[in-house]
Amino acid sequence: MPPVKRVLILGSGFAGLWAALGAARRLDELGVAQSDVDITVISSQPYHDIRVRNYEADLSPCRIPLRELLDPAGIGHITADVTGIDASTATVSTAGGATLGYDRLVLAVGSKVAKPDLPGLAEFGYDVDTYDGAMTLQAHIRSLAGSKSDPASATAVVVGAGLTGIETACELPQMLADALGPGVTPRVILVDHNPHVGSDMGDSARPVIEDALADNKVDTMTGEGVAAVDERRVTLSSGEVIPAATLVWCAGMRANRLTAQFGVPCDRLGRLPVDDYLRVEGINHVFAAGDVAAAKMDDEHQSVMSCQHGRPMGRYAGYNVISDLLGAPMLSLRIPWYVTVLDLGPAGAVYTEGWDRKVVSRGEEAKATKRVINGERIYPPLTGVRAELLAAAAPNLQAPPAYGQ
Repeated sequence: MPPVKRVLILGSGFAGLWAALGAARRLDELGVAQSDVDITVISSQPYHDIRVRNYEADLSPCRIPLRELLDPAGIGHITADVTGIDASTATVSTAGGATLGYDRLVLAVGSKVAKPDLPGLAEFGYDVDTYDGAMTLQAHIRSLAGSKSDPASATAVVVGAGLTGIETACELPQMLADALGPGVTPRVILVDHNPHVGSDMGDSARPVIEDALADNKVDTMTGEGVAAVDERRVTLSSGEVIPAATLVWCAGMRANRLTAQFGVPCDRLGRLPVDDYLRVEGINHVFAAGDVAAAKMDDEHQSVMSCQHGRPMGRYAGYNVISDLLGAPMLSLRIPWYVTVLDLGPAGAVYTEGWDRKVVSRGEEAKATKRVINGERIYPPLTGVRAELLAAAAPNLQAPPAYGQ
């Protein structure tokens, strides 16, 4: 009897989950028994977290136990921190001392916010990079209710005016108001070293974002950075000191440091180069998807760190890793459209199309689209039905989200 082949998938985010389900689906398509190929997910948390919603006030729908998604599909899962990958021996090591071999590997361990070594940031800074980080921030904000009402307690500084920073800043005024109670006017300041907020969103969206920030009573400080943080103060690079009990760091993302283990040149974000089949260039039997991979979306543009690209990259990586293992045809991935839907809190949202980010919808109309994306479109089936989970993992490209309907 031939030995069981093993496919390891590292990570359980958007790319990792869909790679696992896509691999199980491909086994079914090829008529291969699950007893012949073991698919196992290794993740630091036993959950699939809807990470892109961490800026929201209600995170109760944002953490899904992996057992509810993987067990019905016959996919194994191990909760462990991966500490090493040796492609020469096709093994993965974990913090618990385990070593696991693989026949094929999918790296989908995602990214993390890049925090510089600033005085006080590690001790007094918060983030919404993970579910646990977002919950810690919310607990901190609730704790302010018992503190003396002063400018520091009522003030939050958000660092980084990219998408995550803008979405977080737009939610914080209400979160602070709910915690501090009547008679206190919260102040939220969005700080960025660039000359404009939303610098990646282009000229078309910038006026919409600026108007929304003003409507939400969010102050902006551009061309400015942070030099130090303590429990009740934020010191800017200009030397100005802002009394603030809350600092949320949203500036910059980096791929998981495991990408460096393969010894191939990574891009400026630490992402591995992959071909159109999501195979890591120059490394045998290893695929990568999501935020750890730099994949071509068309002839001019590479993937961005987003669930918009991570989900299809995962599905195609899962399909292709099984195809490669069993000598079946693979599918190349190209995505011919790109959109951005940015939540602007009480001011609605802004929806852009194309890599030049032309605004096509704004306000409540765009907010309705954002609600569908955050609450429905990016979720796996939650029925626990194997057929539905595998059907959702088909390597098909979704159409862009609808708007104006």
